[in-house]
Amino acid sequence: MSSKIGGVDGSNSTAALGAGRAVQRPQDATTGGAQNSAGRSGDSANVEITGAARQLANLEQAVRSAPAINQTRVAQISSSIEQGTYSINAKHIADQLTQMEKELGRVPSADGESEANPD
Repeated sequence: MSSKIGGVDGSNSTAALGAGRAVQRPQDATTGGAQNSAGRSGDSANVEITGAARQLANLEQAVRSAPAINQTRVAQISSSIEQGTYSINAKHIADQLTQMEKELGRVPSADGESEANPD
């Protein structure tokens, strides 16, 4: 079965699409150069990053630079387990799970509605 999409047929499966092809930019008729994405006015497009985006980038960098495992905390818990002093507070865990579920219920989904059903 052969299909043609955009001048490419499916008969040659070994050639990667776009491999070895140069990217062609539309030419501006007045200057002969590549068209500016800002339009025909010739003004260069300025991209400004909002404060929230900067904060998000800073937080992302902080998370990436933090160790994946808190070795100090692991050592404390391991020591407590070995000594038999580690205790589990089931009520605290249940409360935290319930709180997380409530918070997740407030997060809007892609269609604008909340993910979870209201209580």
